[in-house]
Amino acid sequence: MSSITPTVEAGAKGDGGAPRQPGRVSLGGVSLNLRSSGIYIAFALIVALFSVLTDGAMLTPQNISNIIVQNSYVLILAIGMILIIIAGHIDLSVGSVVAVTGALAAVLMVNMGWPWPLALLVTLVAGAVIGAWQGYWIAYFGIPAFIVTLAGMLLFRALTLTVLGNQGIGPFPDQVRTLANGFTNGYLGNIGLGPLGGADLFSLLIGVVAIAGMAASQWRTRNARRGYGQAVEPMALFVLKLAAGAALILFLVVQLARFKNLPWVLVLLAVLVLGYSLMANRTVFGRQIYAIGGNLQAAVMSGVKVKSVVFWIFVNMGVLSAIAGIIFAGRLNQAGPTAGNSFELDAIAAAFIGGAAVQGGVGKVVGAITGGLIMAVINNGMSLIGSPSERVMLVKGAVLLAAVAFDVWTKRRAGASR
Repeated sequence: MSSITPTVEAGAKGDGGAPRQPGRVSLGGVSLNLRSSGIYIAFALIVALFSVLTDGAMLTPQNISNIIVQNSYVLILAIGMILIIIAGHIDLSVGSVVAVTGALAAVLMVNMGWPWPLALLVTLVAGAVIGAWQGYWIAYFGIPAFIVTLAGMLLFRALTLTVLGNQGIGPFPDQVRTLANGFTNGYLGNIGLGPLGGADLFSLLIGVVAIAGMAASQWRTRNARRGYGQAVEPMALFVLKLAAGAALILFLVVQLARFKNLPWVLVLLAVLVLGYSLMANRTVFGRQIYAIGGNLQAAVMSGVKVKSVVFWIFVNMGVLSAIAGIIFAGRLNQAGPTAGNSFELDAIAAAFIGGAAVQGGVGKVVGAITGGLIMAVINNGMSLIGSPSERVMLVKGAVLLAAVAFDVWTKRRAGASR
């Protein structure tokens, strides 16, 4: 029996004479792009590792629910951060913006007694104004984003401390707490799953719809690429990826349906991920973001309104920071002066671990979410096995460094193969 040996190719010639892309692995005749798929393989391996180390506690219904709820605000921030990094910028202020918007929401709802829908709307507008303020200095005044958002980190943290002092404000209305910590109702009752027990039927149906939507979208994208004469992956690999994605969604939904149904914050995340993925991949604005990060001069010569695009991605980051601020404050049931500490580092790490390039122009929303989940699984798994906090920080730092090193390595091999 012949053995199958994986090889990494860079600049080698394929069977048809065309150069193979660097960073691809050939296994039994199936070519796999490590740069785009490696993050998902790494995520699966990390989950499997901690499942073994925790004797299955990692994948229990309650723990999966806890991972989602406890890290939702970082995942929301990662969605906006990946767009900013793709455009070649950075935002160091998001943690402070989370704090100040959470404080504003608390003052409006708790101290001033505003109706919660109006208070949330004003908070989102405030987040947009903060993003516009920073976007103006970056896009139209030409100050580097690093400097502007570093100043914003200090300014908005000072504003938070001015509003709150050393005390928190709470409790929040039940509706806000439900959004942050609550679960969907069992609309259709439970259904028996044999040894797994009962599960909410409505949640299971949502999972089936999600799988069907994913399959239809991937099939449509594949056919579109073939129609334009672009290379597509072999059918076997395409089906394997679909099956893996469907199995993951089904497992996640079944486990959540066995616990307390779907967390409302997961529903919010799903809407955001779907909407931003469509925007990034299928709209002119999304493609302009990639163009700016990939080659700024070419984007300008192509007629892209660079200043306007950069301005609006920072406005968007402000709005998402406000959403994260509301979710975080609602989860704790109070707005505190230390809210948002180091959130910017977690969001940036999620984007880079999820496949964003250091120079910009590369990255996906789903990749950033996966990167955030990797950080969440490491936090949760090491907590379950009783690791001290310094060891958790050590592992997270090593994972981030490895992800960025891999990005730089693949770029160098790509340059060497030309």
